[in-house]
Amino acid sequence: MINFIPIFPLSIVVYPGEQLNLHIFEDRYKQLVNECYSLQKPFGIPSVVNNNVTDLGTLVKVKEIVKVYDDGKMDIRTEGLSVFRVLEVIKKVPDKLYSGAIVEYPANEMNLVRAMMQQILTSIRELHKLLKITKDIKKPDDELLSYDVAHHAGLTLEEEYELLGLLREDQRLEYLKRHLNKVIPMINGIELLKEKIQLNGHFRELKGFNFDF
Repeated sequence: MINFIPIFPLSIVVYPGEQLNLHIFEDRYKQLVNECYSLQKPFGIPSVVNNNVTDLGTLVKVKEIVKVYDDGKMDIRTEGLSVFRVLEVIKKVPDKLYSGAIVEYPANEMNLVRAMMQQILTSIRELHKLLKITKDIKKPDDELLSYDVAHHAGLTLEEEYELLGLLREDQRLEYLKRHLNKVIPMINGIELLKEKIQLNGHFRELKGFNFDF
């Protein structure tokens, strides 16, 4: 399917199924949100990476306008729907302040891959333990997809965008697995280095080497 959507480019990657809260303060996006909410139509968030609007993004719907301020700014709740590919950007939409795009929706396999996901969850929890952080993944383990855990895996913006471009669930999980297998040993090494640095200057009880074997 190919159609026109209003777009709201942002320096983030949004995934299908993601619950995203936004504070809207620019006039063009206040107009966009008000129209989309009143007409119950979605809009697109193409990712901005390295100061460029990329070809891929995620269609989102406005679930709720939580608060409208006196100056028209607003807090909204949105939900990611599906990945789109930009075919053409319409920088000036007639009679509108916002921009738009002609987009298509590539086929995207979303099948659950339980064994791989369990490995990734174990690694993510190990990563969080090393970093001494607590993050709640709000769905039961047996319902999780790669999109549900990607923001918990310590990816850079560029890596999150690469993941968005993978259109099979097993490919996305394999990408996350390789990333975690690379980053966890690095963090372990940093923790060991920190321990060594902290020991410098302390009184240490070490057993001497015994030459008499």
